[in-house]
Amino acid sequence: MRFTEFGILIMVSCLLFPASNVFGHGLGIDTISSIDVQGKELSVSVEMPMVFENDQEQITITATEKKTKENAKNVTFLIGLFHDDKMIFRNYFFAENGVLPITIRPTQDSDITINGEQDSLLGAWHGTESNPIEITGPLFNSGGLYNFEIEIRTIDEPTNIIENSGIYNADLSIIETVSFIQKDSENNDVKFRSKSYFDTISNFKYDSEAKQVTFEMPFDWSEKQMSHVSVVHIETHFPKNFIEFLSPSYSGYANGVELFKSSVSVDDYTEDDERIIHLVLLQDHLRFIKNQMKKSDEPLPENIKFIISASEDTSFPLEAYTKSEDFKVNLSWDPLNVEPGIPTNFIFTIRDGKTNEPLRNSDYTIVIIQNGKEIHRVSGTAQVGGEFEKFTFAEDQTGPTIIKFENIRNTGQETEFALVVAPEFGAITLLILVISITSIIFVTRKNSLNI
Repeated sequence: MRFTEFGILIMVSCLLFPASNVFGHGLGIDTISSIDVQGKELSVSVEMPMVFENDQEQITITATEKKTKENAKNVTFLIGLFHDDKMIFRNYFFAENGVLPITIRPTQDSDITINGEQDSLLGAWHGTESNPIEITGPLFNSGGLYNFEIEIRTIDEPTNIIENSGIYNADLSIIETVSFIQKDSENNDVKFRSKSYFDTISNFKYDSEAKQVTFEMPFDWSEKQMSHVSVVHIETHFPKNFIEFLSPSYSGYANGVELFKSSVSVDDYTEDDERIIHLVLLQDHLRFIKNQMKKSDEPLPENIKFIISASEDTSFPLEAYTKSEDFKVNLSWDPLNVEPGIPTNFIFTIRDGKTNEPLRNSDYTIVIIQNGKEIHRVSGTAQVGGEFEKFTFAEDQTGPTIIKFENIRNTGQETEFALVVAPEFGAITLLILVISITSIIFVTRKNSLNI
């Protein structure tokens, strides 16, 4: 069934509402929101880079009094650092003004060395601006989740020793990128890459028959752990010329539970030669998965088993940003299967790249390009931000096709979508492909379940 022009206008008006995409890029800070110490409520934040790419990096731990919003004074921390259930170090550290900067120098040495000064009371390490605390050794040499186990041992006065203030945890991740060579349906090697902003990926497999990727990641489903997990974000990369797994959209599953549609997103813009499938699970998504798993009699697992399956359904609208990210264009088309000689309606909305709001009275030029040559060009004004343009492909107008939006709002900015017109499959199927000069930003929002 094809839309009438009235139906097209209805669809355009629907596109004026903000798109419901959820992205996240991991977090370089974790905050323990409430610690009761001798009647004072403190928050403690731990901040560190998500990639240790320099000879030295810095970790900063800050204790703040929640009532006054000021840094706590004369705080002694007992800090244990753990990775893969192994303790890396556990020592006392003193911060006179509540801020503890620690310089980290990762090395291949077998031992941990701490440089700085120690007090005579607890042996707590402390530093100065000219001589900061420095830790060297086998630290942060691998990706995954790092657990900081923190106790408060003094506050207000250096000699005010506190017993049994409680043990609190902050978790931060080092981005881990791992390559996996898999076989396609013709037994050729295909290089996949997994980029985890949370914990280590294992058992990565591509099933050419099912057209799906599976992998696992450790995960603690206890309430204590989940209460301070803000987001789990994993990227799966594969070559854009790997046609076998290219799809308009993908379905995701975690331990057999279908993910929110907003949790699975396709990114053809960040990497020139790779498609990226983002899996982004917010805390409420994780709780939903946990509740679904609890309906069975099986004990909760100690991991998450992910599945990404290629879907034949196109997920509209597609979206692309201009290079400056000032503008975003949403694009859909009708009919879904485009055939020569049958008019195709390209339906689009021009939005503010930062607020996602539709921009009224937006001038535009649409250019359709095949084999490096323009086959169609039309200019217009989207009075309500959304509009549609009609084009009919000729019998010989097949193959890779670019839909370009030029001179958006008379700014000279542009963005484009790449499609493949594939007549050998009968009805011409448009497959989202690889070409874009844009970059893309991701906005984290909570969305209702849409399965």
